[in-house]
Amino acid sequence: MALKHESIAQHHSVQHALRVLETVARRGVGVTGTELGNETGLPADRLAPLLRMLRREGYVEQTSDGAYVTGETLTGLGSAQGREDALTTSLQRTLDRLRETVGAAVYLSRYVDGEIRITQFAQGPTTPAVNEWVDFRSAALASAIGKSLLGQLDLNGRRDHLSRHKMARLTSRTITNERVLLSKLDAQPATVPVLDLQEYAVGTVCAAVPITAGSSVGCLALSLPLEHAHRLHHAADTLNRGAAPLLLSLAI
Repeated sequence: MALKHESIAQHHSVQHALRVLETVARRGVGVTGTELGNETGLPADRLAPLLRMLRREGYVEQTSDGAYVTGETLTGLGSAQGREDALTTSLQRTLDRLRETVGAAVYLSRYVDGEIRITQFAQGPTTPAVNEWVDFRSAALASAIGKSLLGQLDLNGRRDHLSRHKMARLTSRTITNERVLLSKLDAQPATVPVLDLQEYAVGTVCAAVPITAGSSVGCLALSLPLEHAHRLHHAADTLNRGAAPLLLSLAI
């Protein structure tokens, strides 16, 4: 239940952030925190952390007199010419920060044209990415990323994907029965992280949370070596709480 409430809170946070950004962009010459509170209707205890996040991510900047103006990230995302580069840069910055926060490799994935695609990821010397020993596109039944993305499709979409990718046993924990897998996907609450407990690769555990931006199907995921499995639920919780900047970048 805690993670469900966190997911709902993240979406509310993004809506509030968009409201703040619209106000800053509309005013153009700068707007004070007090004016933002009055115009957006957000109380100070909710507005203050939003402004800290927006400054950290470069969406707004604060002038010498304390007013808020449009930041470099928002300017880049608002430009049709530079939007893709600005979006990639913004998302990568957030993924790198999340990697440091959760102490795990972090992945952003989308379901595009009937296939699973890991569009960006962040890893480091002590947080290596999963060894893709089987193409993730054909291992949806086993990976947290795959199950999270399939879980966001309707039944026909799930069956279509499975009809194109044979359900092979990757480890002793892999679900290879289509009926069982579909039943588990159907029972999975949309706002609760999907787990992979050595289903894709022996010695690795993963978690994925959905990233919903309009009609786009996506997810944010992390991977940990088995010896850190005790951190998985807490890391997934932290990942879920840190998803707001990603959702905001995709929503603008």
